[in-house]
Amino acid sequence: MARRTVARLTGLSAAAVTRHCRDLVELGLIREAEEAAVRGGMGRPHVPVDIDVDRHLIGGVHIAHEHFTLAALDLRGRLRASERVPHEGTAPDAVLSAIADRFPAFVEARLSGWTPVAVGVAVGGWVDPQQGIVIEHTSLGWRDIPVGETLGRALGASVRVDNHARALACAERMFGNVRAHGSFAHIFVGNVVDAAIMTGGVPHHGPRSGAGEIAHLPVGEAGVRCSRGHYGCFEATVSDRAWAHRAVADGITTRPSLTALAGRAMAGDRRARELFLDRARMIGRGAAVLFDVLNPEVLVVTELGVLQFADCLEALRDEVAARSNVCADTRTSVVAGSFGVDATLAVAGGSVELDAIYRSPLSLGVVSGRTVPGVPLGGRT
Repeated sequence: MARRTVARLTGLSAAAVTRHCRDLVELGLIREAEEAAVRGGMGRPHVPVDIDVDRHLIGGVHIAHEHFTLAALDLRGRLRASERVPHEGTAPDAVLSAIADRFPAFVEARLSGWTPVAVGVAVGGWVDPQQGIVIEHTSLGWRDIPVGETLGRALGASVRVDNHARALACAERMFGNVRAHGSFAHIFVGNVVDAAIMTGGVPHHGPRSGAGEIAHLPVGEAGVRCSRGHYGCFEATVSDRAWAHRAVADGITTRPSLTALAGRAMAGDRRARELFLDRARMIGRGAAVLFDVLNPEVLVVTELGVLQFADCLEALRDEVAARSNVCADTRTSVVAGSFGVDATLAVAGGSVELDAIYRSPLSLGVVSGRTVPGVPLGGRT
């Protein structure tokens, strides 16, 4: 894009745009095009600027129930490399130590020569991003764990932490198919089930960042009991673990694995596919409640069946249409997540940092040297 176009779109003066572009070029965050362009072959040539995606990487970590995912994203949020590592133990110290020990080797092996800028961490459950603390993660049994401080100290890096539903909502706002919408909600269904609320391009947090807690919405099956002793809770009914155990009980799989269930569905097993459709309908119940409470422009759903099978998305839409009083057209207002099955969780971690960078890119610069500080990532400090 030409600088003069940037000035027109932002309302900044040409001098201000030139000054900001100079700073961003010196930081290596944007670059000038190699060849000048002339609109319509007439007038003075201009030198467009673009985001530099070949120099700096954003580290991403997603902590799940059985494994953690390491990722490297460029400044456009595109996944350049990822690696999944099974937990050897789910105690906080064991998981965080494993991440700190593995991440430097991952970067060196996969993207040697690139400069890591910062690391973002996405994790399910109740997360306070201001403090970098996982307040509660029921699946892992974590409470009040200072993930940001612990990993930041171990890696010698800037580390931000957030709930993965909010992290993915920020990714959707920056790079996803719903980025034209200022108001949308996002539901994430995995081993943890939670939501994010985006208004005016900003995620709503609420006191202690408790917004989006939908795990205990009473829209699940009445006979299912949650870890707190309640019946009919949303997460206890539709989570990955709950649905994987259901597949075993129904004789569809021999072990409680949602990945194994998806494999059977893709291979043509009708019972496996129907089980995913049942889950989509159940998620639709919770989605309809969110629609009627929040009235978002769009609802984004990130769930394995919805991402993998078109008929699951249609089943979810049908359930929302049947139950919501305010959703006028589910085909345009209920959509699947933008990042696909393989990249979704990897993108979540990096997006925690990318959101901060996009909001204030010049804060990365060292005033004296005008450089982006690289992350040491050399093990414990």
